[in-house]
Amino acid sequence: MNASTILSLAWRNLWRQRRRTVLTLVSIAFGGFLAVMMTAMQDQSFADFIDNAARLGSGHVTIQHPEFRDRPTLTRTVTDTHDKRARADAERGVIRTVERASGQAMVATARDSFGAFFIAFDPTVETDDTMELAKGLQTGEMFTAPDDDGIVLGQILADNLGARLGDKIVYTLTDRSGEIVSGMERLSGTVLTGAQSTDAALVLLPIDTMRKVVGYQPDESTQVAVFLEDGRKAPHTKSSIESWLGTDATVLTWDEVQPEIKAFVAMKIGGGRLMELIIGVLVAAGIFNTIFMGVLERTREFGIMMAIGFTAGQLFAIVMAESAFLAVLGLFSAVAVTALPYWYIHGTGIDMTEMYAQQGGNIDIGGVGMDPILRIGIYPENAVLIAVSIVLATLLAGLYPAWRAGRVNPVESINQA
Repeated sequence: MNASTILSLAWRNLWRQRRRTVLTLVSIAFGGFLAVMMTAMQDQSFADFIDNAARLGSGHVTIQHPEFRDRPTLTRTVTDTHDKRARADAERGVIRTVERASGQAMVATARDSFGAFFIAFDPTVETDDTMELAKGLQTGEMFTAPDDDGIVLGQILADNLGARLGDKIVYTLTDRSGEIVSGMERLSGTVLTGAQSTDAALVLLPIDTMRKVVGYQPDESTQVAVFLEDGRKAPHTKSSIESWLGTDATVLTWDEVQPEIKAFVAMKIGGGRLMELIIGVLVAAGIFNTIFMGVLERTREFGIMMAIGFTAGQLFAIVMAESAFLAVLGLFSAVAVTALPYWYIHGTGIDMTEMYAQQGGNIDIGGVGMDPILRIGIYPENAVLIAVSIVLATLLAGLYPAWRAGRVNPVESINQA
């Protein structure tokens, strides 16, 4: 018996119980829909979350002083930053590198004073892909040059200080030698990131203005932030930079700089994978039930087929072909069911602002605000993995029923009523 005959028999057998087959395809399609939507939600939200953390922090990869991570003071700096930026820019997958200086400071007005953290940067180099904070400007204006005047505060910090645009803001910090120094600028703007802990402590300064206050050289800062097209490539970029970087600096990935964000992402991904596994098991059980019941109902038929010359291997092949047809049809059904909702949520998204408001306002993890607009986007390799998993689960569910069909005893099965 040739392959075309086996496929023809399998196709006809599949539709002898049309309702059962349709219900099975619906379960496969629904399982595929859930797997794709859950994975796409995770992929997009965590990719955006990591990118936002990189923009708010120090990049996907950070070049800094070897001791800065353990003792983040302004005395531990990176020198020759222009050269390091140029070499990092040449790495594959790097979209931009920037110099930044960051640390702790005390900010004060005539009314009050608060502890804060500052980020000094070059506004002529930073873009929306590197500096998320600039997009949150609420009042006033952002400085436009690295040696510009002005200071920008988080909206909550400005409110706590009672500061208005144009008011004098004194910031106190330690210089390159560890001495306490102060600078004074007028409030030029406020930003709102959506993360309350950030908005209550954030100070933005032009980097060259800050360098003059603390005594830095023009090519000296506390870090060089490296931004990538894909944050998942951070370990590879780190290894590549380490190959040419000297001993005066070290390289860290975003998850090493912000371990609390790494823990949050790992926990959520682990929970999502567990849910996908449960969904897969339930769908596979439904498929197995359909195929196995079909085999049991056709026991006498299989006995007759073996009596007229069919081999056990041919019966096995027929049932496995039925499983293969279910797998392919189920995969196409899953694509059909998923395409429209995926396209809508990927492009338009779902506004979660009201839900966030019911939970007390914006939600932030490790100082990084969660986007209230939920969008999805699946990595291509994960989409392929789901498709392969659907096919394999269906084929595996058919193995035992197919083996059972090939072990039918012709005499006993024919004598059944």
